[in-house]
Amino acid sequence: MRNEKRRFLPILNQPLTGGRSAMTCKYRCADQCSQPVPNPSDNAYFGDVVAEGASRRSVLVAGGLGLAAAAAAGTANMPSARAANVQAEGAEILGFEGIAPTPADVDAVKVPAGFEWNATSYWGQPLKAGAPELDFENQTEAAQKEQVGYNADFVTVIPTGDNTAILGFNNEYVNPELMWQSVADGEDMTDEQIKVTMAAHGLTIIGLKRKDADSFYEHDLSSPVNRRIHMHTEFAISGPAAGHELMKTSADPTGTVAYGTNNNCAGGLTPWGTIISGEENWHGYFASAGAPAEMAEEIERYGMGEEGRFQWEKVEDRFSMAAEPNETHRFGYIVEIDPADPTSTPVKHTALGRFKHEGGNTIIAADGHAVTYMGDDERFEYVYKFVSKDKYVEGDKKHNMTLLSEGDLYVATFTGDGFEDGVCDGTGVWKPLVKDGKSMVDGMSVAEVLIFTRMAADKVGATKMDRPEDVEPNPVNGRIYAAMTNNSKRSPSEIDEPNPRAENKHGHIVEIAEAGGDHTATEFQWALVLIAGDPNDPDTYFAGYDKSQVAPISCPDNVAFDSKGNLWIATDGMPGTLGHCDALYIMPVDGEDRGKLQQFLSVPAGAECCGPWIGYDGTSVFIAVQHPGEVDDASPANPVSKFPYDGLGQPRPGVVEVKRQGGGPVIDTGVTNSSAFTQAQAQVGGMLR
Repeated sequence: MRNEKRRFLPILNQPLTGGRSAMTCKYRCADQCSQPVPNPSDNAYFGDVVAEGASRRSVLVAGGLGLAAAAAAGTANMPSARAANVQAEGAEILGFEGIAPTPADVDAVKVPAGFEWNATSYWGQPLKAGAPELDFENQTEAAQKEQVGYNADFVTVIPTGDNTAILGFNNEYVNPELMWQSVADGEDMTDEQIKVTMAAHGLTIIGLKRKDADSFYEHDLSSPVNRRIHMHTEFAISGPAAGHELMKTSADPTGTVAYGTNNNCAGGLTPWGTIISGEENWHGYFASAGAPAEMAEEIERYGMGEEGRFQWEKVEDRFSMAAEPNETHRFGYIVEIDPADPTSTPVKHTALGRFKHEGGNTIIAADGHAVTYMGDDERFEYVYKFVSKDKYVEGDKKHNMTLLSEGDLYVATFTGDGFEDGVCDGTGVWKPLVKDGKSMVDGMSVAEVLIFTRMAADKVGATKMDRPEDVEPNPVNGRIYAAMTNNSKRSPSEIDEPNPRAENKHGHIVEIAEAGGDHTATEFQWALVLIAGDPNDPDTYFAGYDKSQVAPISCPDNVAFDSKGNLWIATDGMPGTLGHCDALYIMPVDGEDRGKLQQFLSVPAGAECCGPWIGYDGTSVFIAVQHPGEVDDASPANPVSKFPYDGLGQPRPGVVEVKRQGGGPVIDTGVTNSSAFTQAQAQVGGMLR
């Protein structure tokens, strides 16, 4: 039998938490990994795509052609990796020597020799002059609305002058046990404490200033842009689902006005200078007990539990699906905020679909259409893209802020071409869900497709993936990089060429090249550029680079790019997989050093490395230190981390800036396609001037 000849990549058994602490699983995603897989479809699984080829050619046998070597050949539109036995001449190919992994119990931010870091902004700091300081034991809802939010995630820094900028970052979720001495469990919160958690979610936007390019930025308390977006901020609902019966509630009979955004994970800066942010694990804030019977399929497909994980339904009926069944339809979208205008109303874009958005990243196609790439961050979910109906107009911000309100929504299908070519790669098709204003899904209206996007994607045969996280276009080479963090639920019968490991606890990154380099194309090629894990594992893969010269990595989550197009990778889950603190890495994806992964920094014990953002002038790297000290049994009386080491003695999640000591660029500029980067970054991150 062909299946009897397969040998799958050796992976250790993985706990249901996927390497995270139980506290992380509870508050971050409502214990998704311990719940039944919500995708009941029999759609092809990315792992099966690889297995299809593996069954035809035994490339994973010891002593034969390993997966790492197999993937090195590349595809027609992909760069060829250099020979795997070629080693780097010295460790500092990017101008610094990568750091060693940090043991998971070390409470420190570690950076390379010759670098230094500073905490730019962190939980509870006053938003503007006159706002209250954090009173750790007596925090109130009113105070929190005037302070920096909790658990920073996506980070963007937008220059507004030589030494001024706007900092925007998501506040994804909270850790009640680490916020109050009196709370031993999230279920112990008072009504006022529950309201504080609602105020601590959302986004924080602040002005920055610095002395010069070699200095750290600091919070400008007098900046007019200083603003919090929280659970009582008014949002406009845009797109084809706005005003639909499924969007109407007793508080909003028009179905066009929503309040608040939550579980904002990753995001991006649009070409016109706005922030887009993904509402990810919003399902966990709703209590499904007593919900109408006709919502059973939706509840199962999106995973709402009988109680909300922060018990918001106790203080606001809208989070009870029995009281307000349609309120849940108003969450799960890409939201857009204008950081330069504190009086502007944020927007929820239904045209980009409703699912567990990790984030969204936008690039302007050659023909002028805005194209946004997105991932649905859960096991066996899908990768999407949106193409705007109208075209980008340089300098017309008002027009450009309508681009995400109408357009075509696609979901990806991946096909492996088998291992006969010695490559872990294949082709793919973007299948339309909505096209030219019409539903392309039998039995579903446009509004239904956009509200029940997961079910629509099931129907068209989308390919199931291993937790699609950040999906981001590289502004220098134009290819798209999709981080697949992990999937401990995948069985050996469910592997395929794009998801090639059973119980994939380390994750991988897929590189996508649109047909003809056209981001509006409906066909693409793909290849695995990274199969994460310990380099000593023969079945890891680093784009064909000599694995004796690379760093170990696990659970790639967020990605970013610098002026050379190098791929920066932030991780989420390494303490439970490799026993290391989470970290930020850099890896060239073009040229002779393609695949040379180096570790740039590590975050403190219990923390996740989020963000990241590479400054436009190349002199700064920004990351978010999320949930420092989030370790089982940690408490204010027994903190595992004291980041940012401000004297309070308690962990306060926030944003960190890293610079070279004495100033200068973070990496060697070398030979760079700087003009291409400048033009693309003017699109991917338009200046607000």
